[in-house]
Amino acid sequence: MIKKAGIFTIIIGLFLVLVSPSLVQAQSRLTILDSSAEAEFPLKLRFNLSAESDDDITDIRLHYTVDRESYAQVSSEVYLEFVPDTTIDVKWVWDMRNTGGLPTGTSVEYWWTVRDVNGNEIETTPVSARFDDKRYPWQSMTEGKVSIYWYEGDLSFTRELMLATQQALVRLTEDTGAYLKKPVKLYIYADAQDLQGAMIFPQEWTGGVAFTRYGVMVIGISPGNLSWGKRAITHELTHLVVHQMTFNPYTDLPAWLNEGLAMYAEGELEVGYRNILRRAIVGKSLISVRGLSSPFSANAEESYLSYAQSHSLVEFLITGYGQGKMLELLNTFSEGSSYDRALEKVYGFDIDGLNTLWREKVSLLARPSEVKATNPFQLSEEKWMQPALVGALDKLPYRIIVF
Repeated sequence: MIKKAGIFTIIIGLFLVLVSPSLVQAQSRLTILDSSAEAEFPLKLRFNLSAESDDDITDIRLHYTVDRESYAQVSSEVYLEFVPDTTIDVKWVWDMRNTGGLPTGTSVEYWWTVRDVNGNEIETTPVSARFDDKRYPWQSMTEGKVSIYWYEGDLSFTRELMLATQQALVRLTEDTGAYLKKPVKLYIYADAQDLQGAMIFPQEWTGGVAFTRYGVMVIGISPGNLSWGKRAITHELTHLVVHQMTFNPYTDLPAWLNEGLAMYAEGELEVGYRNILRRAIVGKSLISVRGLSSPFSANAEESYLSYAQSHSLVEFLITGYGQGKMLELLNTFSEGSSYDRALEKVYGFDIDGLNTLWREKVSLLARPSEVKATNPFQLSEEKWMQPALVGALDKLPYRIIVF
């Protein structure tokens, strides 16, 4: 009897081992019923999830990443609060008013992890959601690495903008060796008012936004304002190109180089700026190059002078030392070099040395008799709207913000 009982016990034990996996699987059924994301441009991105299980669901987390240039893969995790149950419907709203917003066309990849009370877990496959401005019937035109999106104006309007864009890229390469490494997108709104309707807390003077890490620029250009539009695109396209050439996890470009390259790409410095620069030279009120390395002043007069000097500094380096040296300087900055070390490596002088050499050069260009008596701030109407005049908020109708 003892032997038989032992055999029976072993048989029962084997039976439990064989059937227990299927029993556990049946008890831990965890299913995603629905997952979606809806854009409410420009304010919100809403994520929704429905799930069910044989046991109470106790933990749901949303994970998402934003498609933008970065040296590290960064994902965000949102823990959702809810009452545990076997069937759950949850939502989470990304309120852009808390983060400054995303440009139209941004791709957001998201996925969920769901756990029940027994510790069973399921993870959904990552899915991409688009944050698009669907209020307008966008058309598109692509040439090379540049795509232009617009909804007002005929093809000739967009062809002119595309031509100006391609010409700007050619000039930039000829002058500095810089070029587009990755595709960029230009979204053209019909005017500043339409553009501001696509922004979070816009200012009345905002004429556009350049999102350098996204390779995107949004700007308001009406078909009747092509001249300003071409200049604005050239200026901001230069920022996108220079960002791609120098992006690194350690340091940014000095402001005078970043803005000076954009101003230089526009062409010859306008008369108003030249007068401002000459007066500062004669009056010995130039800003030091080291001072121009930090963000420019919001004071109108200092802002104009900062941009005029930055143009002059870049012109001094390009015409005096050549395109090859400027390209070498950009490549050196892409390695995370400090301002002084980058200049010393490429040109043999630091910021203070550049300040001395440049001042000696420009002092020969401005004599008291050459400084016009007219108000140097009487720039053309086009220039008042230039994105270069970032600090002049008291006189500037529209400007471009760079992120």
